[in-house]
Amino acid sequence: MPPLVLGAGPAGSIAAIVLARAGAEPVLMDRDAQVGDALCGGFLSWRSAARLRAIGADPAELGGHAVDALALIVGRHEAVARLPAAGFGLSRRALDTALRARAVADGARLVIERARAVRPGAIEGDSREWPSEAIFLATGKHDVRGEPRPRTASDPALGLRIRLPAQAGLHAMLRGRIELHLFDGGYAGIVLQEDGSANVCLALRKSRLAAAGGDPRALLDHLAGAHPRFAERMAFAGTDLPIDTVGSVPYGWIARDSERGLFRLGDQAAVIPSLAGEGMAIAMTSGELAAKAWLAGHSAPGFQRRFARRAWRPVRTAQLVWETAERPRGARLLAALAGRAPVLARAAMALTRI
Repeated sequence: MPPLVLGAGPAGSIAAIVLARAGAEPVLMDRDAQVGDALCGGFLSWRSAARLRAIGADPAELGGHAVDALALIVGRHEAVARLPAAGFGLSRRALDTALRARAVADGARLVIERARAVRPGAIEGDSREWPSEAIFLATGKHDVRGEPRPRTASDPALGLRIRLPAQAGLHAMLRGRIELHLFDGGYAGIVLQEDGSANVCLALRKSRLAAAGGDPRALLDHLAGAHPRFAERMAFAGTDLPIDTVGSVPYGWIARDSERGLFRLGDQAAVIPSLAGEGMAIAMTSGELAAKAWLAGHSAPGFQRRFARRAWRPVRTAQLVWETAERPRGARLLAALAGRAPVLARAAMALTRI
């Protein structure tokens, strides 16, 4: 039975590429025939860019928007820190399309199938049961029945994304940088994509959405009304733009063990707060290391424990930064430190890399 990879995002596709290049003939299972645009992951750090180049998928060649600066914005105050090396704004549609195609070209078999449940030894799909002694679970922030992640937060985090269409004024504001707008209870990351549009991705406490009557657009309007620099960006958002959401994201969670034959990848292995910009690197690193572990005859529980140790520092550092940033006083402190002591900002960036 060939290894099964469930999910063709960066984690799953990288795992499939490594397996295929080793002659393992993996089955790459994706629920959609056409690649969509996932909510999170529109920014690639310099580490992620290097990993992509190593497998022949240079983000610059995919049209990625080069980013060399991080801007922390609190109210009207802005602090800018240079990145250690260039990152890229690249849509998940462009990235996932390229990686899925690379996996198939390298010898993976693509199967369009919706998974109903996962258990050690098999995936239950819509059309049939798929048995395998090695399953690589790469379903991102969405759980599959049989393998839930715990959610215990009293005020859990949610993700929200809106895509602003390409416009000259927007490009002038955002060229060459990724912005983090810090709010009470959350933040918004904004970066240009390969087509000139801007990806606006927010992580906020659920209580903020509840206070806006459960209406994502009302929440965005409220944030724009309270934060003038954010409002300048949102002025480019038409009233009819779609807003994507994902609820109860278990930021900070790390899988410290697994069942026999079940390798957890990406957000199924470790959920790093997205303000670190390292989610894609965790996805790709876990996919590569899990595939290599299986090829070397190592167990899934052993891999999971080793990866948990590797992920602990970046996840915990990002969690601490997020918990500081979501409070007004902490947000002002972070922006002041980034402006006056950029070496500390670069140190924080280094500590959140995997």
